[in-house]
Amino acid sequence: MFDHRIYNFSAGPSMLPQSVLEKCAADMLNYNGSGMSVMEMSHRSKVYDEIIKQAEVLFREVMQIPDNYKVLFLQGGASTQFAMVPMNLLTKSGKADYVVTGQFSKKAYQEAKKFSDKIHLAGTTEDCNFARVPEQNELDLDPEADYVHICLNNTIFGTKWHYIPDTGNVPLVADLSSCILSEPIDVTKFGLIYAGAQKNIAPAGLTVVIVREDLVGKTLPGTPTMLDYAVQIKNESMYNTPPTYPIYVCKLVLEWIKDLGGLEAMKALNAKKCAILYDLLDESKLFNAVAAPADRSMMNVTFRTGNEELDAKFVKESTAAGFSNLKGHRSVGGMRASIYNAMPMEGVEKLAAFMKKFEEENA
Repeated sequence: MFDHRIYNFSAGPSMLPQSVLEKCAADMLNYNGSGMSVMEMSHRSKVYDEIIKQAEVLFREVMQIPDNYKVLFLQGGASTQFAMVPMNLLTKSGKADYVVTGQFSKKAYQEAKKFSDKIHLAGTTEDCNFARVPEQNELDLDPEADYVHICLNNTIFGTKWHYIPDTGNVPLVADLSSCILSEPIDVTKFGLIYAGAQKNIAPAGLTVVIVREDLVGKTLPGTPTMLDYAVQIKNESMYNTPPTYPIYVCKLVLEWIKDLGGLEAMKALNAKKCAILYDLLDESKLFNAVAAPADRSMMNVTFRTGNEELDAKFVKESTAAGFSNLKGHRSVGGMRASIYNAMPMEGVEKLAAFMKKFEEENA
């Protein structure tokens, strides 16, 4: 049907760089002269040990992660971190502040409440259907909290925190699933960062956790061994078999980012891509951007026409034209273009051209 790979605008799992997929294909039957696929390899073998160790070295280099932070390659997705964070960090006052700016931060908040009756809603923008992110002066933060939790980029609603909230001496915990590796970030501003891999890192199945070492070592009673950060750190993410193949792909993606020029270059490319769509939306008489201009995401561009039938027509015609997964989440409606790192500039330019043509034909 198509003479090229389609442009996959899915919120996740999302596109991987073509060069990475080609390298995976080349290595599939015989990785580095080992005579086997990485998929078949013992995680305890010397050849695989080199893969996982190099993945960590690259993560530290690309994100400039300080030595007093540990990098973990885990399973269970970001959703398991909704429980793992309170199990490991809610151990002093039993209090935590959650800022709810979308569906996933709301789920994290609800999960944390299972572990303490002192989980506090420190801020939310649910009253405007999460179309913006709260300002610092809107946050009701408790200096005695064990941590503050935010989701830095809101995939469904197309918003992003464009500042890192000041939490004083309270560790800041952030879900970076949909924006990690998209731009430089000061890791030292956070006590813990976690991210599901299937948007900007690797295939689904891997979760990366970056945690300051002074925050681990004490857990809530009854915490399962697998969900104890200290156990995972002691065993170098190898307490059980880790998601070996996604970690290998993660290494290749980090090499791709490094070759591109690192996160500064990645940010410049992502800024150009999203500007193409936001400039079009701001000038359009048919399409309207959903997110508040000051809080727009570089990764997830949400928009709509205001007419559900016209939105459905757009999604149907865009799919036929080779643009996949542009339908918006049911809680927002309309359309969503997820333009993660691996989405090529050409894909965004062709989508913009399609949108202009659609507007001419339907305005």
